[in-house]
Amino acid sequence: MPYQCRYCGGTYCAEHRLPESHDCPGLNEWDDPDGVWDDGGGVFDSGFDDSVRNEGERSGGLAERLGIDAGPGGFFGYFRGNMTYAFLAVIWITFLLQHAVIILGSVGLHQDLFTLSTAHPEYVWTWVTSVFSHAPFSLGHIAGNSIVIFFFGRLLEDYVGSREFTWLFLGSGVLAGLGQIGIAILQGVPGPVNVLGASGAGLAIMGTLTVLNPDLKVYLYFILPIPIWAITGFYAIISVAGIIGPVAGGIANGAHLIGLLIGVWYGRRVKSRINLPRQLQFGGGGGGPGGGRRRF
Repeated sequence: MPYQCRYCGGTYCAEHRLPESHDCPGLNEWDDPDGVWDDGGGVFDSGFDDSVRNEGERSGGLAERLGIDAGPGGFFGYFRGNMTYAFLAVIWITFLLQHAVIILGSVGLHQDLFTLSTAHPEYVWTWVTSVFSHAPFSLGHIAGNSIVIFFFGRLLEDYVGSREFTWLFLGSGVLAGLGQIGIAILQGVPGPVNVLGASGAGLAIMGTLTVLNPDLKVYLYFILPIPIWAITGFYAIISVAGIIGPVAGGIANGAHLIGLLIGVWYGRRVKSRINLPRQLQFGGGGGGPGGGRRRF
């Protein structure tokens, strides 16, 4: 659907609806001390922070109260539309830090810093660090999650915005990890159960996209078209089976299922205001968030 810029009056597609995306003439007045364009210092709404309001409104968002400039002109403005890549960078940096700690001989420190465990659920920092941590010396674990986040996360962020994508990613990741150790405690699993990985957040992303457009086609290996509902449905089935059946391979099936359910809930919440393409192709070129299909 078209969008009208409230600064220059032009009409643009979803890809170019923000002033900085369609080269709005108002950008020339970015540093205007008189605040010609918004009566408050020439700041445009970046889509990342809720501290920028319509003309005449005074902002009261969290970023402003903390003194953070989340507009496109500030440092944090560069994360608008790029939180998917920022999260991926944090994931791989954390992966390297995990190995550095282990190689230095501090296995216990690694456990305390990066692993959410039934032995110490009160270590609240691990609620977050465990989302970005992955099984040490296992490229398959981190690579699988990175692929899901890279392709599906970027697509979802385009349509819900960086701010909401950030909350969905972090919220689902934390709740999925806590849910997994909660299930382990209720099942009486012997010994400490440790949780690592962004699988819960990744499946929340897929769950959201499944609700928004269940017929979205994912081209696996550039050839095989599969609707996204079939992929998420498969994960849901094996997650439920893993919870009610014997634990296999140390897979956090509870975290997977919780992430999917959070994604489904969030998708239903935002579905009325989101318009997504009908195809997602791994590989190739062309397409875009304002077009009929999205390709990677």
